[in-house]
Amino acid sequence: MSPDLRVIVYPPDAEGGRRVRVDGEILGRALGPGDIFEFLRRAGLDPDDVDLDDRLLIEWRGGGPAVWTPPDPGEQ
Repeated sequence: MSPDLRVIVYPPDAEGGRRVRVDGEILGRALGPGDIFEFLRRAGLDPDDVDLDDRLLIEWRGGGPAVWTPPDPGEQ
């Protein structure tokens, strides 16, 4: 696994999707952990070697890998 890779997963949008950026490039919108693994595979990582809780690899914004629901409009 490349320690130089910088992965950012942004907070869920109104539909629960999360933008995924790897090394400054938006790879797409993830709708669940499976999409994250696919984006990381495309970035050259082996999904079998990836731990979504690895804070050295992935910066989760707006909640960790278990958060896929849109924000409550009353909380904004």
